[in-house]
Amino acid sequence: MSLIPFVFLNTKSGKKEPFAPKNPNLVSIYSCGPTVYNFAHIGNIRSFLFVDILRRSLLLGGYKLNQSMNITDIDDKIINESIKRNISVEEFTKPWTEAFFKDLSTLHVQTLEHYPKATESIEDMVSLVETLQSNGLVYEREGNVYFSIQKFNRYGELSKIDVSGMKSGVRYDADEYEKDDVRDFVLWKNQKTKDEKCWHTRLGTGRPGWHLECSAMIRKIYGSGIDIHTGGIDLLFPHHENEFAQTTGAYPNEEFVGTWLHCEHLLVDGEKMSKSKGNFYTLRDILEKGYEPKIIRFHLISAHYRSKLNFSLTKLEESKVSLDRIQNTIFRLLDTGSLWNLIPDDGENLVFSLPELTKLNDNFLNALADDLNVPKALAILHELVRIVNQTLDQTKIENVNLFYEEALRLFFKMNELFAVFSFEKPKANLDGISEEWILEQISNRKLAKQNKDFVTADNIRKELENKGILLADTKEGITTWKKAP
Repeated sequence: MSLIPFVFLNTKSGKKEPFAPKNPNLVSIYSCGPTVYNFAHIGNIRSFLFVDILRRSLLLGGYKLNQSMNITDIDDKIINESIKRNISVEEFTKPWTEAFFKDLSTLHVQTLEHYPKATESIEDMVSLVETLQSNGLVYEREGNVYFSIQKFNRYGELSKIDVSGMKSGVRYDADEYEKDDVRDFVLWKNQKTKDEKCWHTRLGTGRPGWHLECSAMIRKIYGSGIDIHTGGIDLLFPHHENEFAQTTGAYPNEEFVGTWLHCEHLLVDGEKMSKSKGNFYTLRDILEKGYEPKIIRFHLISAHYRSKLNFSLTKLEESKVSLDRIQNTIFRLLDTGSLWNLIPDDGENLVFSLPELTKLNDNFLNALADDLNVPKALAILHELVRIVNQTLDQTKIENVNLFYEEALRLFFKMNELFAVFSFEKPKANLDGISEEWILEQISNRKLAKQNKDFVTADNIRKELENKGILLADTKEGITTWKKAP
């Protein structure tokens, strides 16, 4: 399978650039993962789904991947909470780490090749600090080791932050701090109290600063720079800027990252998510409201990753209606073409012979190759739904069986990205009513409506309702049914 050429908007240049990995047969990608001190909120979830969309798109484009997402299992918040609860850092982070992976599984996020933990990479962090020491870019105060921004003349190159007004020697000890406030950042923290988790190292007794972790883990896994680095836009400064500074400062003759990709913020009902506003949601909060994982996934991936996504329960309902319409078309295609046992193609050798479907396939892949344009890919999916329904409504069409099979294979392929559709015959609990009888009544109702016998059509609908079967008529003239809740 030939590779599809991708273009990405590189945060570092601010321009769309052709994607040119060092090795197309093993593209290296690193994504900033969770800090495991609580459940991930839906803003975090969106950024994790963005990583999944990137992965699935590149795989559809023919690339082989070597992908990582880190687990931050040591930082200020984790230490403070573990001390408060009088348990070890490992005991505290274990259930939150498990919850993170459960969230990914619930939303059908593909498993990556690596999930490195910060606590398992301490020696690599110590080695990186020593390299920076030998390059003259750090200094020590009270047992803490800091990166000197003034000694690194490329600071601000990634985030375009203005460093002209920075004060020399002003430092940050906290792992996280206010945006746009430029100060020297801590690489290694001296142990302050006997209760703090610490390591005995060549740098002294202490622990790493948050910004150091990703640079060291990238070096540990890949041995050098990487093709793509992703994260939420909130990580651009200071976290990614500091990553860029410390890695480039340690290894000035290597390119750290070829392409930087950043996912935009998620809003809730048009506002920033906040517990005080009552608009703060975790995945579990949404599931408890009765929404299926596939609907949540479908909604959270629907916007372009560089656009703000406005999340709301109303929009979730709209996503449900849209997803139901697509799913009903797939079931209708499976029924009409008797294709329930068709095995999905592996994708590499899939060729469409019908021009209309070939064009949709090409447009779908081209949309993904254009900086992961999922909204455009969605529009192409809806066009496929329209064409399939239109064809199913026709009584005669040439090569109809070929069309049915190729259309279903195209749905299979699109689902490699969306991962929300079902191709298995639904098993409904109908309390003794056969599905064949329901379909027969729907057919009788359709015939009655065609004959303008609306009384009979209405009586059929009421009879089905009395038996707990609800009908829905689409604007395309398709009637679907479901069991009443």
